[in-house]
Amino acid sequence: MVVQRVPLQPTMPLPPKTAHKTAKTLFSAHLEQASTKQLKLSKHASERLQERQINITANEWHNVSDKVQEASLKGVKNPLVLMEQAALIISAKNSTVITAMDRMEAKEQIFTNIDGTIVL
Repeated sequence: MVVQRVPLQPTMPLPPKTAHKTAKTLFSAHLEQASTKQLKLSKHASERLQERQINITANEWHNVSDKVQEASLKGVKNPLVLMEQAALIISAKNSTVITAMDRMEAKEQIFTNIDGTIVL
């Protein structure tokens, strides 16, 4: 007579360690990408920047992007970003510049549908 014991809990084979590392690496990469989300330009904003001859350096874009992310963490969804040479309205949710204008033009405007302001 042969007696076999049946385990009380079903056992499943453990995934190979490389699969666990890969998942962890993919998560880390996704987290890093999310935290360094770059701003995109809408077609409208791109046209406005060209029409108004507004030049923003890569360093300035990086600074704007960082501040928009910071504002987003505080619950701001549509900030107005006031820079030395331009005013930008940005969708923090989509990381997209909605529109742009130079500072002289911005002085004469009423801004609606914004819920925060970033002054650089």
